[in-house]
Amino acid sequence: MIDLTGKTALVTGGSRGIGRACALRLAEAGADIAINYVTSQAAADEVAEQVQAMGRNVAVIKADVSERDDIDSMIEFVDENFGKLDILVSNAATGGFRPMLAITQRNFESTMRTNVMALIHLVQASVRMLERSEGRAKVVAISSHGSHMALPMYGAVGGSKAALESFIRHFALELGPKGVNLNVVKAGLVETDSTRRIPYADQIFAASKERCMTGDRILTTEDVANAVLFLASPLADLVQGETLTIDGGAAVHA
Repeated sequence: MIDLTGKTALVTGGSRGIGRACALRLAEAGADIAINYVTSQAAADEVAEQVQAMGRNVAVIKADVSERDDIDSMIEFVDENFGKLDILVSNAATGGFRPMLAITQRNFESTMRTNVMALIHLVQASVRMLERSEGRAKVVAISSHGSHMALPMYGAVGGSKAALESFIRHFALELGPKGVNLNVVKAGLVETDSTRRIPYADQIFAASKERCMTGDRILTTEDVANAVLFLASPLADLVQGETLTIDGGAAVHA
């Protein structure tokens, strides 16, 4: 059993979907949790109530991770209220679904700020706290198959996820010797508020289920959270700069 007692984790976009599942799973393993949100306060408060019911310390922090000032303020809050940061889960993402020919400069820049620059700013702002962690600190970023596959209406998000994975590897090169592990969980198609808005969602979900090689066992947010838990634990101390795919084998075959 993974025991994260005494650890503090910050989960961005922690009010819903994969972020919510990660916050709850890390709390179940013993970690205190800082839940970041930007619009869904009621949902974030609900997650916080569940974390608190487990006996963990918890805080809800409103911050737009696309803004450096918000990130700096959030990390300062974590330092003042928890005194430490051992696990950082960079989950918040945006981008919308549109064809490549419809991508505007504003859409591109917004997607990159939230999906890529946020990771850079989060690590830069928290690196001193991460380096003070007992044992190895862990940074886990959430990616998707759009980082290496061409998917309908997914160009902006997919491109940002490819960049995200590359930046994780380069951060690992720089921070690995300083006690910080940085890895990626690449999640297959999971039903969330965001993926329900994908054009042709019904057909895409049906195709994904057909490609899955785990029988009737379909991918859930909890499965993704389990992968994050592993990478956040001492079991993954020697896993560095890697991308762990969780999709039931859907992307293995044509």
